[in-house]
Amino acid sequence: MTQSRTMTDLWTYRDQQAWAGTDITGYGVEAIDGSIGSIDHATYDVGTSYIVVDTGPWIFGRKVMLPAGVIDRIDRDESKVYVHRTKDEIEHAPEYSEERHRDDTYRTDLGTYYGEGGRGHRDW
Repeated sequence: MTQSRTMTDLWTYRDQQAWAGTDITGYGVEAIDGSIGSIDHATYDVGTSYIVVDTGPWIFGRKVMLPAGVIDRIDRDESKVYVHRTKDEIEHAPEYSEERHRDDTYRTDLGTYYGEGGRGHRDW
């Protein structure tokens, strides 16, 4: 069964209570098809949460911002975050902008990309 998520859901951790109190900064990030880097920064505000992933040499040291809603699960024992997107979907996302990451237009662009109907959308 396909689960439809609202734009607010996209910016909220799927299992907020299970991960509450967990600082995931520094955790490795695994896409559906392999490792993409590590978390450089994470926020935990309901409805506006995201992670910033430092991709290292994978895509030339580029950072990407992922809405919290794309996270499938967090493994505290392995210090890894698993996202429900492919490497290609993440690589082609709008580029992370440290100056604009809180800007509504930038967040709308990311939400459109990762949200229903966008190139980076994937049904659960």
